[in-house]
Amino acid sequence: MAAPALSPPPLTPEEYLEIERRAEIRSEYLDGEMFAMAGASFEHNAIVANLIGELRQKLKGKSCQVLPSDLRIHVPATGLYTYSDVLVVCGEPRLEDHHHDTLLNPTLIIEVLSPSSEAYDRGKKFEHYRSIESFVEYLLVTQDEPRVEQYLRQPAGRWLFTAVAGLDATIALPSIQCELSLAEVYDRVELG
Repeated sequence: MAAPALSPPPLTPEEYLEIERRAEIRSEYLDGEMFAMAGASFEHNAIVANLIGELRQKLKGKSCQVLPSDLRIHVPATGLYTYSDVLVVCGEPRLEDHHHDTLLNPTLIIEVLSPSSEAYDRGKKFEHYRSIESFVEYLLVTQDEPRVEQYLRQPAGRWLFTAVAGLDATIALPSIQCELSLAEVYDRVELG
């Protein structure tokens, strides 16, 4: 009779970070487990590049800066280590350790929705993000049509939802005191 297969022991956050810092592909971490992240489409990457370019221009001379998807976010309240597509940090960045690769205080987080991650980005991931005190604004950007959904933190832990659609639309980003044009977000992106 064969012995039952044993599952590997859970990873500690320190073990995860040691593995992740040497890995060629990115992974998230929660409750002792690592989860590999999927690659992204051309359209997804074009939207991310447009968002970073636009936000960089709008944040020049301000105390906020836009950062790409390679900077890890740690959610201390839940233990999640994850990556967003785009993030903005205002004021002094709080980094977890001397490696300077894990941020603790994002202000604005943007996720470009993919079929494989949309439910997670809208649900559990947003639930984790909401426990970050500095996090006040969340944008979900679709790939196949010009549409941006915004969640803005309100008093008493409430979140105000707004959606804009169409290439002629703009969306105000109160957390960083600027606005985005959807025509610029979707510039050179093949829709539909």
